[in-house]
Amino acid sequence: MAVFTEISDEDRNSIAAAYGMTSLSSVIGIADGDRETTYLFRTAGGEFIVTLFENGAEPLDLERAFATMEKLNNRGIPCPKPTRTVDGDATFQAAGRLVAIVSFVAGSSTNNPTPEKSENLGRLMARIHVILQGGRKHSLDELPTGALHGALVPSNVFFLGENVSGVINFRLRHDDVLISEIADVLISWASQPAGELDEQKARAILAGYESVRQLTEAEKKALPAFVLASAARHYASKKEKIYMLEAAVRAFESSGFGQVARQPACRA
Repeated sequence: MAVFTEISDEDRNSIAAAYGMTSLSSVIGIADGDRETTYLFRTAGGEFIVTLFENGAEPLDLERAFATMEKLNNRGIPCPKPTRTVDGDATFQAAGRLVAIVSFVAGSSTNNPTPEKSENLGRLMARIHVILQGGRKHSLDELPTGALHGALVPSNVFFLGENVSGVINFRLRHDDVLISEIADVLISWASQPAGELDEQKARAILAGYESVRQLTEAEKKALPAFVLASAARHYASKKEKIYMLEAAVRAFESSGFGQVARQPACRA
């Protein structure tokens, strides 16, 4: 998120009118990130994050993200509450850009979570999976599938103290095997510099997850392979691509620490 598109007073007023905002007291540009323009609108009705999409956003994608957030928000998941226009639309046009608005979420992100934060992250991920899976049935020898958040990276999860206060950015929500997102979270949150997983954090993530949803035997057997694939993608995007294979193998080898998901999380 960053400020690439400046909005005029006319743009501000048209956005406020489209969303039924009253007493707009301030508009603050948020310089954080590199893909969209983001503003904080302070109004009599609260604080809102206003995003102007610079490229690649489609109204249908944002409608799907809104529907996902509305479902999760109604079930107590700490995610932004989507704000629709007075006509009920998920998007609006202003300053030549597609606009979407959600409620402000307090908290801050971290790149070095404590085991307790890690456990709470795992619990949140499982709750998202269970809610979006909607009771879907599967056989014992197959990998359960369902809707995934798609981007549970540190920059998209906020904490207040040790608790998750908000999860944002549902634009990459898609269907896949659930274990693929678990592997992605382990790589994003528990990887050490050489590639191996931090055992304490990984155990905490999995213990938190299994406190809500038990992994199947098929998922436990498949987890190391999905960790390997996730690590390869992760390190392929880094400058040190020469170390990709070595780091991915280390992640794979460190993901086999026994029946990790069945063991209690280690506390800080």
